[in-house]
Amino acid sequence: MIIRTAFRRRAAATAATACALAVALTACSGTTKDSAKKDTTNAGTAAKADPNAPLKKGLKLAFLPKQINNPYEKIVDEAGIAAAEEYGATGKEVGPSDASASSQVSYINTLIQQRQDAILIAANDPNAVCGPLKQAMKKDIKVVAYDSDTAKDCRQLFINQASSEEIGRSLVQHLGEQIGYQGKIAILSATQNATNQNTWIEFMKDELKLPKYKNMRLVKVAYGDDADQKSFQQTQGLLQAYPDLKGIISPTTVGIAAAARYLGDSSYKGKVVLNGLGTPNQMRKYVKDGTVEQFSLWNPEELGYLGSYAAAALASGQITGAEGEKFKAGKLGEYTIGKDGEIILGEPTVFDKRNIDRFDF
Repeated sequence: MIIRTAFRRRAAATAATACALAVALTACSGTTKDSAKKDTTNAGTAAKADPNAPLKKGLKLAFLPKQINNPYEKIVDEAGIAAAEEYGATGKEVGPSDASASSQVSYINTLIQQRQDAILIAANDPNAVCGPLKQAMKKDIKVVAYDSDTAKDCRQLFINQASSEEIGRSLVQHLGEQIGYQGKIAILSATQNATNQNTWIEFMKDELKLPKYKNMRLVKVAYGDDADQKSFQQTQGLLQAYPDLKGIISPTTVGIAAAARYLGDSSYKGKVVLNGLGTPNQMRKYVKDGTVEQFSLWNPEELGYLGSYAAAALASGQITGAEGEKFKAGKLGEYTIGKDGEIILGEPTVFDKRNIDRFDF
């Protein structure tokens, strides 16, 4: 398990904020006609929390990841399913094999028919899933977004890995330190509609406006669609188009691993700096062979564990999703709901040669 320590800044005197992954970004990019209207299906509007209510036994939870074959999300979901067993519930994982905007819709409809007590979703698109999720809430099925948010009125809670602003800014800060604040850089993202990715990228762009980055230039944002081979090809394409590229930020576990694989077998190894978000087990060999100096991530097991307990607390009436409500998340302790139903897991860790062997996930 990850030891919760703040991001280590190599240039603490110059780095403003560290990278706390994600979701503080209350990430919903855009609205639909439905989401623009006042909707009373969201928790906290009519229901009243009973913090002393016990967790209900026999709850049914369903985890709906961006992709069923995404290794990172498999870790998240399996931890959430295991957590459900702790409090006498059952959990399962279902989902599409691709990460297109509407690929999750049919699964939500099926889960509504199955009368799940809670749906936990990592949204591929903040708005495409809203219609069926609102139908789920109308039928008293609780909706918890995790990792990548939906529009705010399409769920009751959002489990954010960390502060989105800190994540986005810190990734630029780390890369800037590594390349001496000089040269062209690119971003290798997941899908064009991914809420978390887009929010982090906006904060990256904002960070790059600061005077200390005046000699760094973002030349392209490429999209690998969280597919290994496409991400590999996008990395190749970036370096063909910009042979003088100095650095790549890939804020996706699929993308950073694919980019590292390409760089590790190319003449760019040791010349192009790669940073971003990855898991220790997928990135260990690239750190040890010098392809990657450092990368970051929160503990995905803890993300799934927290999401599971939050969904159970919601389904049991302990919380409604209102700001300021508190609940206990098993071994992780007490958490407080923030603005717009957001719950932040904590601070990510920076991994490098000195600490990577201490982690196994």
